[in-house]
Amino acid sequence: MWQEIFYDAILDAVLDVLKMVPILFLAYLLVAYLSHDHNHKFSGFLSKQKRTSVLYASFLGCVPQCGFSTVIADLYSKQKVTLGTLVAVFVATSDEAIPIMISTPESVLDMLILIGIKIVLALLWGYGIDFVVELFSKMKRKRVEEKNLESLSQIEKSFEEEKHTHHHEHECGHIHTEECDSHCHHTHGDNCADNIFLDAFLHTFEISIYVLLATFVINILVGYFSIEIFETILTNNPFIQILIASLVGLIPNCASSVFLVEFFLEGGLCFPALVAGLTTGAGVGLFILVSRNKKHPLKSLGIIFLQFFIGVVSGMFLTLFF
Repeated sequence: MWQEIFYDAILDAVLDVLKMVPILFLAYLLVAYLSHDHNHKFSGFLSKQKRTSVLYASFLGCVPQCGFSTVIADLYSKQKVTLGTLVAVFVATSDEAIPIMISTPESVLDMLILIGIKIVLALLWGYGIDFVVELFSKMKRKRVEEKNLESLSQIEKSFEEEKHTHHHEHECGHIHTEECDSHCHHTHGDNCADNIFLDAFLHTFEISIYVLLATFVINILVGYFSIEIFETILTNNPFIQILIASLVGLIPNCASSVFLVEFFLEGGLCFPALVAGLTTGAGVGLFILVSRNKKHPLKSLGIIFLQFFIGVVSGMFLTLFF
């Protein structure tokens, strides 16, 4: 029994990774091709053109599986895309839900409604977050400028007082500039290799190892603990379903999206809860976000809480219509 569960967990994990590898490789190959441009047009376009970057992320996230969520999470860790762009692709991602619903003819209409709602939510949350971040950035810059002006005024005042009292004390007042001198050593990013195929292969290999380990652990847990446990936890209360589905969606694996959509198709999950769970679920994207930002764990944790908040609020709002 235990050995059978163990072997099944390994086999399912390997099969899941093998299905994901081609999409991951093609996505990383595209990013490698564009990001290796000497002018960095791709990353510059995404970081500076906030309107189009959020728009593109909202539609790219709808592509089945989580290839684009992982790529944009990787770009965000390198500070090449905005937080709104990252959130937009996370919200729009549905991982394996779309292929499963396509294979079920009676759920095609629900699938189209789901895609439309997630695109709208991705656009609203993406633009909204970028607007708030920009607003706070402007306020911060304004406070810094006011502080600098105040400091400059105090320096000028002190200088005038010194001048009038004829103090001739020559204390060192050297102020270093913020300019980078000729001895400043510029460090390039992680991907300075010229071979884009090797670059894409290394990225795909690294992510595949992460996915393999995460999928294996999840399969072990599902195998050891009967799935009926989850059926007893989920009640007919839509608000409780939304909270639980939002937590399930945070599992960085396609198993969460499969679990949610299968429960929905069986009638055990309401539509707002399905949207909430698939909104928090970004596939392996969240896992990549955490693994790429090891130096800033609190920042990654904050984004995860933000994703959970977005899923819960979006699901609660949809209860007004479904």
